[in-house]
Amino acid sequence: MLKQYNYKNLSLTDIEKLVLRNTDANNEIRETVTSIIANVQQNGDAALVAYADKFDGLTLDKLFVDADEISALATTISSDAKAALTVAYQNIKKFHETQISQEQKTETTAGVTCWREVRAIEKVGLYIPGGTAVLPSTFLMLGVPAKIAGCKEIIVCSPPHKNADGKASINGYLAFVAQLLQIDKIYLVGGAQAVAAMAYGTQTITKVDKIFGPGNQFVTMAKTMVQATTNTSIDMPAGPSEVLVIADETAKPVFVAADILAQCEHGNDSQAVLVCTDVETITQTLQQLEVQLAVLSRKSIAAKALENSYIILADNLSDAMDFSNQYAPEHLILATDNWAQITPQIINAGSVFLGNLTPESAGDYASGTNHTLPTSGYAKSYSGVSLDSFVKKITFQHISEAGIENLGLTIEVLATLEGLDAHKNAVTVRLERN
Repeated sequence: MLKQYNYKNLSLTDIEKLVLRNTDANNEIRETVTSIIANVQQNGDAALVAYADKFDGLTLDKLFVDADEISALATTISSDAKAALTVAYQNIKKFHETQISQEQKTETTAGVTCWREVRAIEKVGLYIPGGTAVLPSTFLMLGVPAKIAGCKEIIVCSPPHKNADGKASINGYLAFVAQLLQIDKIYLVGGAQAVAAMAYGTQTITKVDKIFGPGNQFVTMAKTMVQATTNTSIDMPAGPSEVLVIADETAKPVFVAADILAQCEHGNDSQAVLVCTDVETITQTLQQLEVQLAVLSRKSIAAKALENSYIILADNLSDAMDFSNQYAPEHLILATDNWAQITPQIINAGSVFLGNLTPESAGDYASGTNHTLPTSGYAKSYSGVSLDSFVKKITFQHISEAGIENLGLTIEVLATLEGLDAHKNAVTVRLERN
């Protein structure tokens, strides 16, 4: 079912090929996204309506659902669903509130005081994927820190779905989350066109300062492209989901298989990697994969993702962690009783799940940590979404009379050696003010 490799037999070239994923070698995705972005730039709302017809098979009477519609839709979900979403909201809020911080002022030289202050990004865009699954959990993961940060305007885009009356709308789960977050409008736009709309603005959708949210390869490509061509930034290149599981003889194969399939059911282009030190654990995991896959409602999707996945036999946990750091997984599960021994070796990972009783699903939904994470190896240089993602930190400094006396000569010397006379003079006129 899954390709298998022995780590000790892999060359550096072999490893480089294994860790490479979600590439666009023929530029097919880039060309498609380039066309979509240009169309949205030129035609605005009309392009969005046309794409809803083309990609979603829906005719849009308007591009959004408003507060009244959100309120009505939220009543359609069960009390159990409301309770679960509320618990998740509370845990995510609690975790992200711990990230609120105020830095101390520092006197770097007598009379010279420096510090930083936090300011929220004013206009943010949240992309909530639709595709083969609608993700109210992602709405929580993005909306909660945006609200805590104090962003003045929050634009939410999500692909439209056909309701019972045949009209384009959202489902009740997204509506209920919108109520929890006190957000009264959701735009019925998905895919690369949603990213373009938020980056450039249309007649209906406000241009934002930063775009957040995961998506497929087209969404990810659009995010990276608009960041290069506008003054709208992005959270990270968060594309198709992935997990790497490190396991040994203390792992529970039934759990490992469940974690692999949980990742694979996200989409055809998802990937799961098992790096294991025990042959018997691998054998039992493969058996469990067959058993569990057979009863999944999204069996065909998970099976397709398994074709992109593989297993590596490692001699020891240290070698397993070495491969993991080269892969830089979005999600890293340490399916071992010995996880505490190897966590200090973790260098590259989006989010880590420790021990046999900590499924990645917990982080996806309700433990409190954020599930919007870097994929495709970007965990080597990006962090997952946090409160910091929604704020800017501005430096301040104040220099007193004593401070300019104490620091002035140093500035003058440095300006002189760089040949910047005006820089020097800005200090000199102050030193000679009397």
